[in-house]
Amino acid sequence: MMRPDTSLATLGLVLGLALAGSCAAPASDPVRVRVLTYNIHHGEGTDGVTDLERLARVIRAADPDLVALQEVDEGTARAFGALQAHELGRLTGMEALFAEAMPYDGGSYGEGILTRFPIVSSESCVLPASEGHESRAALVVHVRPPGTDRGFLFIGTHLDHTHDAADRIAQTRALRDRLGNEDTLLSILAGDMNAQPGSTPIAVLESEWTRVHSAPTFPSSGAVDAIDHVFVRPANRWRVIEVRVIDEPIASDHLPLLVVLEWLPENYDAPPSGNEGG
Repeated sequence: MMRPDTSLATLGLVLGLALAGSCAAPASDPVRVRVLTYNIHHGEGTDGVTDLERLARVIRAADPDLVALQEVDEGTARAFGALQAHELGRLTGMEALFAEAMPYDGGSYGEGILTRFPIVSSESCVLPASEGHESRAALVVHVRPPGTDRGFLFIGTHLDHTHDAADRIAQTRALRDRLGNEDTLLSILAGDMNAQPGSTPIAVLESEWTRVHSAPTFPSSGAVDAIDHVFVRPANRWRVIEVRVIDEPIASDHLPLLVVLEWLPENYDAPPSGNEGG
């Protein structure tokens, strides 16, 4: 199980590898990248049943290359000791990584990433949190799709859920300051931001990333809140092909969000997709 370091400063190795030519052309043609972000509610559905196989079926049906998972339990009593990220990796045929946000119920609670792409390096970090609030983490993975020279960063996170936005603002600023301030850095950021379009936390992220069109994902039955998001940077290296909220109201209290992207070679002459923002 991956354990997080205590600050964002420990991401230097990952960033160094990714920055060493990460904006080189991925290939002579665009590379398709299917991204899913899914808050799995520690495996428990809205029917009160913990069922990882049900979640795996949802993920498999979406056919993603990369999955950002939130509210993941590893070894907790409420999850019956299951290592949920790794079990979902086994059930979907994907490689799994886990980052602990905090110890919980005899195990760990945090973020997971599933990937079909080879992993170059990975790191996790604790995000700032006020005293008495739940700890939050980000998991950063440098992946390299087959046939490409360098790859890009895939970042999964889950921001504070409380009514006061102060921690969410601090957490997005930490992400921006460490991961969004390099002109050459290619990345996809995905997760449950617990913030709607137009809010200050989203505006902080949009100062460095481009938000892909958002749609309501919570609650899973009659969704009204657009709080699960995917961001890309730089905007001219990504084209949005499809954005889809998957209608699965039982497996979790969130709906999964699927975003299909194309990673564009440098100087690729393509019209804008028109799907960004919203």
